[in-house]
Amino acid sequence: MATLIDASGKARFRHPEKRERPDAPLVKKPDWIRVKAPVSAEYRETKELVRAHKLVTVCEEAACPNIGECWSVKHATFMIMGETCTRACSFCNVATGKPNPLDPDEPENVALATAKMGLKHVVVTSVDRDDLEDGGAEHFVRTIEAIRRHAPQTTIEILTPDFLRKAGAAARVIDARPDVFNHNLETVPRLYLSIRPGARYFASLQLLARVKERDPKQFTKSGLMVGLGETREEVMQVMDDLRSADVDFLTIGQYLQPTRKHAAIDRFWTPDEFKALETIAYAKGFLMVSASPLTRSSHHAGEDFARLRAARDAQLKA
Repeated sequence: MATLIDASGKARFRHPEKRERPDAPLVKKPDWIRVKAPVSAEYRETKELVRAHKLVTVCEEAACPNIGECWSVKHATFMIMGETCTRACSFCNVATGKPNPLDPDEPENVALATAKMGLKHVVVTSVDRDDLEDGGAEHFVRTIEAIRRHAPQTTIEILTPDFLRKAGAAARVIDARPDVFNHNLETVPRLYLSIRPGARYFASLQLLARVKERDPKQFTKSGLMVGLGETREEVMQVMDDLRSADVDFLTIGQYLQPTRKHAAIDRFWTPDEFKALETIAYAKGFLMVSASPLTRSSHHAGEDFARLRAARDAQLKA
């Protein structure tokens, strides 16, 4: 396993398959991908608040291109259970290795930060914690419960791992009744072995289906990246699979290669192609679709949740 030192001097680990690959050069981004550097005072305030509560955000760990925009309006996606993942997905910028023990104060800290930021909608995600008996399910539950206590008016969206082979874990989280249960399929089944080797496509699909079976009123959401070598037909098949699982909300965004040690970009999908995917997804029955080059799971999550809820209300009245 390779050891890397990040900008803060902290040791971070990567699996051997994630080492530098001279045959996978970083591809120049087209004009529609470019974003402004974060410089606003609100951005700095959000950063200071995250640091003060000793929190980890996926915005930083995954090198999200939307961090400047989101943090400028004091929206951050909290990443619980540490900053080290037990898996080594080739698309992901989060460090891989042996995680530290869970921080018992983290659920309260996330809830306090949510209340202090005055968030109407909060997104909580996590690293994969295959080292834990329940995959971290109870930690998710404690975080949801803490947010309900400290910020009762805030709606809660969770973006979970698959809890693969962790009996009863998913049910425990579903029963905590977040407003949105999100689990990303990430890519098409053909590419799982190279892009998401620790996961199983149909296990992820079954997890999303189980949410609706256990709590039909709970919104479900899933996301895909494009640009990894998938075909348009494969993307449409994933849409059909998600609709079979009664998933409400689909996000589709462009994969961006974080470093040379990650999976190479096959191609950049154009804004017109994303618009076509959005049109097709709505035609297939999704209540809400966000498809654009810079779409990410939690980008505009609060506004999208309001639209999602309105779409369901309209559907029920029809």
